[in-house]
Amino acid sequence: MTGAVRGPVVLVTGASSGIGQCCASLLARKGYRVYGASRSAGSTSDGVAPLHMDVTLDDSVRAGCASVLEREGRLDVLINSAGMGIAGALEDTSPDEAREQFEVNLFGVLRVCRSVLPIMRQQGSGYIVNIGSIGGLVAIPYQGLYSASKFALEGLTECLRMEVKGFGIHVVLIEPGDHRTGFTKNRRSTAASSENPAYGAAFARAIERMARDEQTGPPPDNVARVVYKVIRTRNPRLRYTAGTGAQRAAVWLKRLAPNALVEKIIMAYYAR
Repeated sequence: MTGAVRGPVVLVTGASSGIGQCCASLLARKGYRVYGASRSAGSTSDGVAPLHMDVTLDDSVRAGCASVLEREGRLDVLINSAGMGIAGALEDTSPDEAREQFEVNLFGVLRVCRSVLPIMRQQGSGYIVNIGSIGGLVAIPYQGLYSASKFALEGLTECLRMEVKGFGIHVVLIEPGDHRTGFTKNRRSTAASSENPAYGAAFARAIERMARDEQTGPPPDNVARVVYKVIRTRNPRLRYTAGTGAQRAAVWLKRLAPNALVEKIIMAYYAR
């Protein structure tokens, strides 16, 4: 409609559930024009425009981003929230399983960033918000490849932030701790986890602890509020953590305490 005020345009990946869905819904309620991308995009009832996108496929990412640009003529905010988790001892994790973990959590982010950066550079503005994890700062036993993918995302985001700052593009990491989402139900164990008795009991205890922490954690709306704060900040910092006080404290412990102490605490917590 001529003369209508149009809010900033946002693309959220992984918007069908969890943190991505909460981010998309909150920003739509705040007046943003939100496109919620997922592999199973369907109709929405909360003002979020569904968009089919598989972040593991180059053509799907290019087509999805081109569709947003064609409809809106710009893109102001990208929230990379698509992610998945594979659990198992490293010895029980095959290279193919490891590649699948990285295809979503790291290379998926890279694909989407590469597609939106030309748009944002031409505009001379934009926000890229990557949803990392406290597990990308403090390694989690029996989620080694998940942690590795999030550690890698830390490095990618740090580098990207420096490379595009001169174009007026802000790049930020949000590092959630355990939140109450479908991630628990969707976590997959590696194929060999059920076959190797060497780690069986310890793996089961660790997974039970993880699931309990996730399902008794805060709702993902908590992360969405942090994202909203970030994209309204003129000069956001690189990292923002979101989680319980104990989990945020673990990040500082990792930075300040001797590694032997940190390792002992984490191993005891996960009942090794």
